[in-house]
Amino acid sequence: MKYIGGDNIFFTKAIKRLEIPSIPFVDATQGVRLNPGILHPGMKKPAKKTIAYPSPILLAATWNKAAAYQYAHSIGEECRAAGLPVLLGPGFNLYRNSQCGRNFEYFGEDPLLAGKLIESFVTGLQETGTIATLKHFIANQTDYYRRRSNSVLSERALHEIYMPAFKYGVDAGALAVMTSYNLVNGEWAGQSDFVINHLLRDELGFQWLVMTDWFSVWDGEKLIHSGQDLEMPFRKATKNADKLLKEKRITEEGLDRMVKNILRTLIAVDAFNREKVPLGKAEYDHLEEVALNTAREGMVLLRNNNELLPIDKSKKQHILATGTYLDKWVSGKGAALVKGYDHILLKDALLNEFGNQVTFVKHPSKGQIESADIVLLCIGTQDGEGYDRPFDLPKKDEELVQFCTKYNPNTVVLVTSGSGINMSKWKYVSSILYTWYMGQNGATAAAEILSGKTNPSGKLPMSIEKRFEDSPAFGYIPEGETLYEGFKMRAEMKHEVYDVHYKEGIFVGYRWYDAKEIEPEFCFGHGLSYTSFTYSDLEVSTEQFSTNEAIEFKITVKNSGPVDGKETVQVYVSDPECSVPRPVKELKQFEKVFLKAGETKKLSLLLEPSAFQFWHPELKTWTTEPGEFEILVGASSRDIRLSESIILK
Repeated sequence: MKYIGGDNIFFTKAIKRLEIPSIPFVDATQGVRLNPGILHPGMKKPAKKTIAYPSPILLAATWNKAAAYQYAHSIGEECRAAGLPVLLGPGFNLYRNSQCGRNFEYFGEDPLLAGKLIESFVTGLQETGTIATLKHFIANQTDYYRRRSNSVLSERALHEIYMPAFKYGVDAGALAVMTSYNLVNGEWAGQSDFVINHLLRDELGFQWLVMTDWFSVWDGEKLIHSGQDLEMPFRKATKNADKLLKEKRITEEGLDRMVKNILRTLIAVDAFNREKVPLGKAEYDHLEEVALNTAREGMVLLRNNNELLPIDKSKKQHILATGTYLDKWVSGKGAALVKGYDHILLKDALLNEFGNQVTFVKHPSKGQIESADIVLLCIGTQDGEGYDRPFDLPKKDEELVQFCTKYNPNTVVLVTSGSGINMSKWKYVSSILYTWYMGQNGATAAAEILSGKTNPSGKLPMSIEKRFEDSPAFGYIPEGETLYEGFKMRAEMKHEVYDVHYKEGIFVGYRWYDAKEIEPEFCFGHGLSYTSFTYSDLEVSTEQFSTNEAIEFKITVKNSGPVDGKETVQVYVSDPECSVPRPVKELKQFEKVFLKAGETKKLSLLLEPSAFQFWHPELKTWTTEPGEFEILVGASSRDIRLSESIILK
C-alpha cells in the first residue's frame, strides 16, 4: 500500500523486504534538470552537468519532426548517462492563453502540430530506454493559482482540441502520463474518474503508469477509484488507504492495479537494473550541436522591412546593441529550468559575429541612437511556472523600444520570451526576430541569423494577438484580482476555486481569429526567410472520396530567391457546410523542406480520413458528413497559395 505514493519528492518508494529499490524521476522538458538538494539519502549526484536546450515552444517553431526526434533523443542520452529512467516530460498543454507562465514549456496552439512533434519526441526519448511522461492531462491553460482553477469546457473541445496531442503521444508508446493541477468541469483532474478512466484509459487506450502532479489531489478514495496509479510526491490524499480498505470503500484489487501499473512500467525499461552510459567530450559536443541547430531552426523572423536583415558585414556599419537581455542569460523558470553550462550571452555572440562593428551601450542617448547605422535592441519577458505574466512588456522595455525607433528607423528588436507579447505599438520597428528562450548556446544562432550565416526558417506555433482583449482567454482572472509573480503556494491554497470558461469551444488560436474576423499582429504559421518560395501545381488524387479513404496530393515548391533555405508547407482543410459550427480552416498536414536557391521539389502528401472528421456532441463519436471540402495550401494560416475542392460521397 505504501507503494502508491512517492518518496523524498522525486522517488518511488523502496520496499526493502522485496528488494525493490526506489527509482528517481527527473524534471524536464528543456533538458535534464539536476536537483542535488533533494536526492535520496545515499544517492550521489547523478551528473556533473546537463545541457540547457532551447525551450519546447522554440522546438515547436521549427515545425520539424526530425528535429523534435533528435532533441528528445539527446535528452534521453543525458538521462541514460545520469542513470535517470523517468523524464517528467514532455509537457504540451495547448497554447490558449498568451499570459500562461508555462507556455514556454509547451508546443503551441494547434493539436496537429503539437501532436506530430510529440510523436517524434516520445519516439526519440524512449529509444534511449527513458520513460516519457506526457503532461499535464488535461485542459491546463493557466498557472494563475493553478490548483484552484476549474476548466469548464465541452466534450467537443476536449476531443477536437485538447486530447489529440495526447493521443499522438499515447499511440507513439509513451509509458507514463501526469495529470494536471486544475479541476476539469468541477473535479480535480488527478482524482477524476472521467478524466483518467474514461478519457485517458478507455478512449485513448493508455495502459501504463499514471501519476499525479505534485500536491494536486485531495481525496484518496476518489483517487484510487479514478484510474490513478501513483500519488506524488508522497501519500497525502491516500494516507488513509488502510482505513478506506477496512471500511470496504476501496478494494485490494484496486490497490493491486495501482502497484502493478507502477512496477510493470518500470520493469518495461529495466529501471531497477539501469546502468549509466557515460558521455565523453565527443558525445557532449554532438548534443551541444543538437541544441544549437534547434535554435537555428526555431527562431522566427517576424518582420524585415526594407530588408534590413541580414546585416552586411562588408559595409563596415556601426551597430549599437542595447537592452535588458543583452548580457543576461535567461530561461523559463520552474520545473523546466535547466542551468546548463558554458552559457553564451547575446553580447558575446554578437561580438564574435560582428567584431568591432558592434558597440554595447546600456543606456544609450538620443545622439548615440541617431548616429548608429543599425540598432539591436534585446528585450523580453521572464516567464515561469506557478504564475502568469502580463501580455504587455515591462514599461521600461516598451519605452526603450519607442525611444530607439523614434530616433533610428533601422532598429531590430530581438525578443526573448516563452510566449506572445504586445507588439501593437511597434509600427516603426524595422525588423523583429523572436529568439524565445534559446538555450545555453542559442545566442550563436541569433547572431548567425542577423548576419545571414543562417537563413531563418522558424514559423510561429501560435497566433500573437494585437491586444490581450482579442484573445478568447481574456477575462479569465477573477474580478478584482491581479497577476502576481513567482510561486505563491500559501496564497494558492487559500484561494477559492474559480472557473475558467472555455467559452470559445473548439475555436482556439487561429480558429478564433478566423471565425471572429480579427486580425492578429502575427498569424499562426507566420515566419519570414531571406529567400522566397513559390507554390504551384496542386494535384489531388481524386475529386471524390469516401469516408474511409485517404487523399493523396502533390505540390510543387520552388526556392525562387537567391539563398538556400527551408520552407514549411502548411495544409489546411475547410468544411464550408456542416451541421455543427466548424473552423474556417484547420491544419491537417505540414512538411518542412530544404531547397537550394533556384531548386524545385514536388512534395507528395497524404490526408488521412481523420482530417475531415469532427466530434459529434450528441452522438459522442467522430463523424464525417458528406459534401464539399477544400484543401488549402500555404505558407501560414493567412497566406494561402493554392486550393482545391473535393467531394466526400
